[in-house]
Amino acid sequence: MVASLKKTNVVVVGFGWAGAIMAKELADAGLNVVALERGVMRDTATDGAYPTSIDELTYNVRKKLFLNLSRETVSIRHTINDTASPYRVLGAFLPGEGVGGAGLHWSGVHFRVDPIELRLKSHYTEKYGAQIIPNGMTIQDFGVSYEELEPYFDFAEKVFGTSGSAWSVKGQVVGNQRIEGSFGGNFFSPDRSSEFPLAAQKNTVSAQLWGKAAESLGYHPYNMPSANTSGPYTNPYGCQMGPCNFCGFCSGYACYNYSKASPNVNILPALRQLPNFELRPQCHVLKVNLSEDKKTATGVTYIDPKGQEVFQPADIVIISMFQFNNVRMMLLSGIGQPYDPVTNTGVVGKNFAYQNMATIKAYFDKDVHANPFIGAGGNGIAIDDFNADNFDHSHVGFVGGSPFWVNQAGVKPVSGISLPVGVPAWGGAWKKGVADYYAHTISMDCHGAHQSYRDNYLDLDPTYRDAYGQPLLRMTFDWQDNDIKMNQFMVGKMQGIAQAMNPKSISISGKNVGDHFDTVSYQTTHMNGGAIMGTDRQTSALNRYLQSWDVHNVFVPGASAFPQGLGYNPTGLIAALSYWSAHTIRDKYLKNPGPLV
Repeated sequence: MVASLKKTNVVVVGFGWAGAIMAKELADAGLNVVALERGVMRDTATDGAYPTSIDELTYNVRKKLFLNLSRETVSIRHTINDTASPYRVLGAFLPGEGVGGAGLHWSGVHFRVDPIELRLKSHYTEKYGAQIIPNGMTIQDFGVSYEELEPYFDFAEKVFGTSGSAWSVKGQVVGNQRIEGSFGGNFFSPDRSSEFPLAAQKNTVSAQLWGKAAESLGYHPYNMPSANTSGPYTNPYGCQMGPCNFCGFCSGYACYNYSKASPNVNILPALRQLPNFELRPQCHVLKVNLSEDKKTATGVTYIDPKGQEVFQPADIVIISMFQFNNVRMMLLSGIGQPYDPVTNTGVVGKNFAYQNMATIKAYFDKDVHANPFIGAGGNGIAIDDFNADNFDHSHVGFVGGSPFWVNQAGVKPVSGISLPVGVPAWGGAWKKGVADYYAHTISMDCHGAHQSYRDNYLDLDPTYRDAYGQPLLRMTFDWQDNDIKMNQFMVGKMQGIAQAMNPKSISISGKNVGDHFDTVSYQTTHMNGGAIMGTDRQTSALNRYLQSWDVHNVFVPGASAFPQGLGYNPTGLIAALSYWSAHTIRDKYLKNPGPLV
């Protein structure tokens, strides 16, 4: 028998960054908000307690903060003609589980977005002609502009306590001022309404050396925006943070120093003070319940910590889980038409995209010290000369761009040791190689903007089910020609910077013609699309306010709304879009519930 609870105004499914933002903004509007999180309760005071929180074996190797794949996972195949197999060992991507979600274990890289990427298809068509977009590529505009989102980017940075250097504020250039060890603001960035809440963090030796090499080639290095604090900070919600001490235990860890922004540190303490908010961990939502005519949601059904099936009635349902889970919840609940790649119809599952990444490691003599044990998750030096459309695409043969950076987040002693090609992987020679190179290696990355394609999509697996008997999400995905061409171009440009540093040798981890997507080595957890936003209900699952076209009281924030991938990490845009959607609900939807477009 299903237990039915008292109706609430809002039920939030998933309590990561998007869910926490939506819960806080709607609770502040006076609504009663219940947040359901499938994972356990997590908090800095417990999960971030020093010194147990800097245990590499527990967190990085055994993956304590990540999804338990024995209970729920995705199945993966390269093409529609292949048979999918479940993702059984965490490798290429690392979804979070528990209160805070991926927002607890992320690194802290906190970009905004290049305005061009919000209207990518229109921009490329207008500037280069429609022929630049390859057959089968399905990129779309977001349906919202940078100017509309700028106030929400600004507020999100103040909530996160982001450290950085602006280039221009209200039309006034301020980021060309340089101090020792700093490279100032990003020459290519759009205008801002205010400075970063905190000054940029100090930079590691490796980032400084790389920045100087990039500058010597005529590029424009800048201080990366980091949600790791450069000093003590209190955010607009009254939540306090301590200054980062560069311990290097950021990505995959709960920050013991309260220095890395997370929903647990920056929003939850304020939410706890509100009598109209309730957080229920270990509550696994099975579906969004719909009315008889399927046009409104009536609430959600979930399994509580005791294993009982519960119905939580609600006026508004916010689906704010990880990208994969947002898409799966819509498919399981019958919200929107599932995408069919054969007919190219339907919208839910469409435009799944990932990130096109490559890494170069430069190895130096013992007189060049990188101090790899020092690090902060979001800190570093980057260039945007090859991001978005900051370079001429007319003859390169691909769509998209990539930032480059040295983002020294702290090299761990178990999993982080890198050695030049030719050094044995074991034995005395390996030990000597570690002694020779551990402190003298500099790693640099390019994060290519992965585009969306007709053949890369998500649907429900017909064979495999999770621990609750529900179909797994199936991921049909492989690298396309555009991805390979862009990756090779970016690697070539970044290799020039590496060589300008005069290393003894370099190693390159990139993509070549014929390479297929594999799940073995970590690439990023930057998954995008599947429940995309737009201005046309025939080609998008959500309107520009992240509202379902089909079920007007369902809103779906998260990277699932991105029509394609970005060059930047997605968290900054997820936060801004969440605030944009929440404020639209407060200002418009509550006054007249119904379709906003």
